Amino acid sequence: MSDEPLIVGKGLNPRTVRTAQGQVKVPDDWDLLPPGDAALTRRVKAEGACWVMQEKKGRKVFGHGVWAPLERIERLRAELEEERQDPAYTKKLEAGRARRAAEQVEYVEDFRGAVRTFLRFAPRYDALAEQLATAVTQHATPVGSGTVARTERIPIEQRASAAVIAWLRHQTTAYDSMTIARVKGRRREVRRELAEQSKVLLSRYRRGDDVDAASCPLARALGGGGAATTSIG
Repeated sequence: MSDEPLIVGKGLNPRTVRTAQGQVKVPDDWDLLPPGDAALTRRVKAEGACWVMQEKKGRKVFGHGVWAPLERIERLRAELEEERQDPAYTKKLEAGRARRAAEQVEYVEDFRGAVRTFLRFAPRYDALAEQLATAVTQHATPVGSGTVARTERIPIEQRASAAVIAWLRHQTTAYDSMTIARVKGRRREVRRELAEQSKVLLSRYRRGDDVDAASCPLARALGGGGAATTSIG
């Protein structure tokens, strides 16, 4: 049995799981460690073979615990509980939280700057750019939000541009209420079409065109945004 964690799904019976090969019975000396204690889960997974039980609903993946040898789970749980009784452990946790909080503050600031750089609105729309940058950043940067801003797979500049387009898609188009055919690739196609609309909208503000705030979806989404009142030709 490989020491690498195996991703499995729920089985038909309590002590079975679903794998690529079909239903598999869980070893008799294994037990299910439920989700909730991240530190214990990490240690159990790091020590050897285990089965990570997950369920995919739509685009989200939900964890349902880790199957692993009962002896390992109980031993590591006892070790962790003993560590947690040590004041040094509490200090280490507090230091870690403080470090992550500081890193989050720095990242939010950097991300907001990347959004402002991407927007490049004409000076007359600087106030609107500030509003939009704030709105996108507040939505995209919270830890655990699952947005593109939280990924490290692409540069922050790409995260910022993708986050702006995503915010515009949800706030300035009818995307959320659209009925999209369940045809492979159709949703991606719709998103591309709406992205092009958003890029056209952004270009008007970058050029400094006159914009009618009453009819502009971006200005309306931001509550007016201080846009000019002359209609675009």
